Amino acid sequence: MLRIDDTIISRDLLEKKFKCNLKKCRGTCCVYGDSGAPLEEEEVQILEDIYPFVKPYMRQEGIEAVEKIGTSMTDKDGDLVTPLIDGKECAYTQLINGIYLCAIEAAFMDGKIKFPKPISCHLFPVRTKKFTDFTAVNYEQWSICRDARKLGEEENVEVWVFLKEPLIRKFGKEWYKQLEIAARELKKQNI
Repeated sequence: MLRIDDTIISRDLLEKKFKCNLKKCRGTCCVYGDSGAPLEEEEVQILEDIYPFVKPYMRQEGIEAVEKIGTSMTDKDGDLVTPLIDGKECAYTQLINGIYLCAIEAAFMDGKIKFPKPISCHLFPVRTKKFTDFTAVNYEQWSICRDARKLGEEENVEVWVFLKEPLIRKFGKEWYKQLEIAARELKKQNI
């Protein structure tokens, strides 16, 4: 484990390899699991505000789910999450050529909104959990990401490098610089 400011980071972020391979996984992370994508409290209002701009990018089934359930919901564990279509994929998914993509991200890329997507989606497969005195930052090795681990190995891309943009979005540039220094030091020491 590594500590930077008020975060405790799994060394797996620095040591393991990962690079998304959409051609192989087909966006399964938008479908896999028993709940929607985790949301931070402030993201609930953001989803409410941006929904009119995201709606044109969504599938009809997703629109129906949002209009029935809401732009966010609380799951059985009491966590804030995105709504699902019939208990399966995220309501905010697009399905293009058999690949699940994010309608929120599509609206962002087109300049319609300034919110790229929920931070939990942007950080995936890294998960964060806030405790009283610190935030845990862990890399979760899901079976659905087997091809991403293989591609990361082939191209020698560590998790922290692949997730640079969302890690900076979540924790800031200075935090990321410290992570970069720690990664270099660990590599030098071959620890």
